Amino acid sequence: MPRTARDVVFVDGVRTPFGKAGPKGIYHETRADDLVIKCIRELLRRNPGLDPARIDEVAVAATTQIGDQGLTLGRTAAILSGLPTTVPGYSIDRMCAGAMTAVTTTAGGIAFGAYDVALAGGVEHMGRHPMGEGVDPNPRFVSEKLVDESAMFMGMTAENLHDRFPQLTKARADEYAVRSQEKAAKAYANGKIQQDLVPVAIRRTSPEGGETGWGLATADEPMRPGTTLEQLAGLKTPFRPHGRVTAGNAAGLNDGATASLIAAEDTARELGLPVKMRLVSYAFAGVEPEVMGIGPIPATEKALARAGLTIDDIGLIEVNEAFAVQVLSLLDHYGIADDDPRVNQYGGAIAFGHPLASSGVRLMTQLARQFEDQPDVRYGITTMCVGFGMGGTVIWENPNFDGSGK
Repeated sequence: MPRTARDVVFVDGVRTPFGKAGPKGIYHETRADDLVIKCIRELLRRNPGLDPARIDEVAVAATTQIGDQGLTLGRTAAILSGLPTTVPGYSIDRMCAGAMTAVTTTAGGIAFGAYDVALAGGVEHMGRHPMGEGVDPNPRFVSEKLVDESAMFMGMTAENLHDRFPQLTKARADEYAVRSQEKAAKAYANGKIQQDLVPVAIRRTSPEGGETGWGLATADEPMRPGTTLEQLAGLKTPFRPHGRVTAGNAAGLNDGATASLIAAEDTARELGLPVKMRLVSYAFAGVEPEVMGIGPIPATEKALARAGLTIDDIGLIEVNEAFAVQVLSLLDHYGIADDDPRVNQYGGAIAFGHPLASSGVRLMTQLARQFEDQPDVRYGITTMCVGFGMGGTVIWENPNFDGSGK
């Protein structure tokens, strides 16, 4: 018999504070799976009307799926979180868009009718598992010139993007980065970020390796409020002599986790769950791996076309700031000003951090908060570039839309 697709909604999303990767980072002594568990348990606490047995799937993304990020993380994290053993789970990998793909994949299952409610998120502990750990790229990629060698190094792909679009200067990238820090600090000051952060108990160690006690992570560690253009101008360009990409206009190496509740809208209404966003369309697209940062452009074009919308219909844009130049390439493509108020109103990954596979749900959580505050906005997008030449975009509708804007 023919099926009718069901409307899919974003019920809720949370994340841990993001930390700096490495021995001095807040999560150096914390397991990756424990970060996921904190997020899952917080979602259940915040939504007591949801019987955990009603969760049909748990999809958790990680880019480096080994150690405490391995062992079919969606299933193991579900059990460790106290979900009934009847709730299945799996792991997923699309590098930086892992959590985004966890959401879109489970959403597809909900629309089809295979699920009613799903948990979707991601984690990356780049301190324990640096990007590329244990990976053995096929030598044919380079020997047969299937990709440029620079495609293996994300920072070099960002430099390539500067080369391809000379108008995307280092000055513009630095100016964008300063605004990201300023907006993130303002969002914190206005209480817009803390509402969806899960405090995490952390064990601290001294530089010599001795334990110094326990603490509580309650805020993003990478943020650098007060950053100035003068400070950024003096930073090294590690990927190329006299280059344009620096630690100041790019996201760092980070640890953190996210999780979200996705549901059929009729199920959410039945259970009395909040409906924070309604899924409109999504798309993933491939580009040349050596300029992976332009991935959001074709992904957004596809998602807009499938929804019958144009960029002029989009009132809010949450774009992952892996590198400032990557954001600028998207904005230039659509003729959007670098400082357009629709873009990353709370700041982005340059300030908060980018623990690879977890970041997609951070974008969604921030967009949901903006929808709540801005009922005059009907549509928003979450979009990001993806390692090895991809992009992903999800278009969302504001259920609070009052018809006064677009």
